[in-house]
Amino acid sequence: MTKPILEKGKNENRRTRRPPMPDTLPHRSWTMAQVGQKNTKPEMIVRRLIHGLGYRYRLHKRGLPGTPDLVFPSRKKVLFVHGCFWHSHSDKNCKFSRRPKSRTDYWEPKLARNAERDAITEQRLRSDGWDVLVVWECQLRDFQSLASKISDFLGPAGSAARS
Repeated sequence: MTKPILEKGKNENRRTRRPPMPDTLPHRSWTMAQVGQKNTKPEMIVRRLIHGLGYRYRLHKRGLPGTPDLVFPSRKKVLFVHGCFWHSHSDKNCKFSRRPKSRTDYWEPKLARNAERDAITEQRLRSDGWDVLVVWECQLRDFQSLASKISDFLGPAGSAARS
């Protein structure tokens, strides 16, 4: 059996063209669930940097408020790697934190809830005696500055820090 000749044109290959996705609650829920929460590209970059600086850490410790991305138990310090869009980075120079212009009735409350939850989580961690550092996605561009910021936050690397 021969394959049908595909009509080329405006839509290129009609067989692979997907119909528009429905804007239904189950589909939107599924789509949003596909957004990564752990082991994201920015988080992996920060993890490699910190490991290269000689620090060791625990990942996503569930017993702590907000499940921090990196936990340094002996130092009583935690680090979050936040995406600028999802966590509403307030830096005016950040190009990743732009608010959507469409469906603002959906996005504004959602992003506001994320920022509020972040503030509550950070406050709970600090009240439990933890130091908190937030690394923003846009800060990954300046590696030297980020490495310096992390080193200043964590103190000396290696076993000398424990004594």
